[in-house]
Amino acid sequence: MKKRLPYIISFFVVLAAEVLIGVFVRDDFIRPYVGDILVTVLLCCLCRCVKPEGMPLLPVWVLLFSVLVECAQLIEIPALDGTLLGIILGSTFDVADLVCYAVGCVLFVGAERYMKR
Repeated sequence: MKKRLPYIISFFVVLAAEVLIGVFVRDDFIRPYVGDILVTVLLCCLCRCVKPEGMPLLPVWVLLFSVLVECAQLIEIPALDGTLLGIILGSTFDVADLVCYAVGCVLFVGAERYMKR
């Protein structure tokens, strides 16, 4: 539990930031870019809550998952339109999102290395 606690705290802090951005921010930078960066950090923290050690490639897997979700938006699955899952996954493909996801994973790796020192 001791190793999970920083990830649990980080998960809830980043989740709160995501919710606040989603509810209150209506701009052209923070919501689309910072929100996408934070979503991969959020996913990495969630995975580390479950398994804090033994997954050195976790950020790579999270990035791969994020890229697959983004690419699925190209297909435009009609069954997801208007559903909660459709809202969570998003509906428009954007290459900039892929860059944001990569930045989020790099930030997570950097934060992990910093915290281990």
